[in-house]
Amino acid sequence: MKKRNLFLKAILLSAMVLFLAACGGDDNEASEGEGNGDAGDAPDFLQMLTGGTSGTYYPLGGEMATNITEATGIQTDAVSSNASADNVIALQEGEAELAFVQTDVVANAIEGVNAFEGNPVDNVLAVGSLYPETIQIVTTADSGIESVEDLAGKTVSVGAPGSGTYVNAEQILEVHGMSMDDIDAQNLDFGESTGGIQDGNIDAAFITAGTPTGAVEGLSATVDVSIVPIAQDKIDEMIEQYPYYAEDAIEAGTYGLDEEVKTVAVLAMLAVAEDVPEDTVYELTKAVYENASSMAHDKSQFITLETALDGIGIDLHPGAQKYFDEEGISAE
Repeated sequence: MKKRNLFLKAILLSAMVLFLAACGGDDNEASEGEGNGDAGDAPDFLQMLTGGTSGTYYPLGGEMATNITEATGIQTDAVSSNASADNVIALQEGEAELAFVQTDVVANAIEGVNAFEGNPVDNVLAVGSLYPETIQIVTTADSGIESVEDLAGKTVSVGAPGSGTYVNAEQILEVHGMSMDDIDAQNLDFGESTGGIQDGNIDAAFITAGTPTGAVEGLSATVDVSIVPIAQDKIDEMIEQYPYYAEDAIEAGTYGLDEEVKTVAVLAMLAVAEDVPEDTVYELTKAVYENASSMAHDKSQFITLETALDGIGIDLHPGAQKYFDEEGISAE
């Protein structure tokens, strides 16, 4: 009888050891997979903040979101917003996962300067740069405004609150020895700006966007548009003082212009919240750059691997870094 009891106890003990070993194996496997951005960590949904519906960010973002959705299986929606500065804050506060931003604005955010004075951002990373964003000072041909200095005393839209356009306007005025106090500044989005010019309620507007910009094209259909040039010495001064600017030009024929207009540009880029999994960012980065040629928007031609790291002054997300490393792309 004792032998039988001992035999049963031995069987029970063996079964218990096997059960505990199996449980331990499962725990180890689970812990090894955690935090590595595997498929189980992938979100079901991504929100991509863009800009106003009459600018470049929104329509381009719509096409890009479709490409990401189809390539990754993660539903990605492009949402209109007040653009760059507000978009960075939304990423910082966890209200979105992806956002279009200007390279200068997000650099200011990381450094905690300008609109981000006292509130530096430390949880936003780069996916890659997209295309040049031209600073366009838009007016009408009969306004009498032919230079930046001519804006003094005029009613001028300097961009929606929280937009990068405001900072661009401020810096352009600065290199011309002016400030916001020298103009009657209005905080309007692109559509409101061009509508105000058309109605005669404002004299000019700063618009930072890829050219041609839809709102300005709409204005050119009703009035003769003029773009105020920036003098070469002021362009050089801006680039020296703010290295994220580049010399740019609006081609003759754009908006019905008779001649090319010299100005400056910053770069549009795609930023991402730091906590989006590495594998997810790898896949969406791949989707953005490998499907750009399928997009219809004019600016899609500038979205290339060769220029993907141009002008980026912040750290890349590890997922984006992994993709560019595999493609042999590095910052110059």
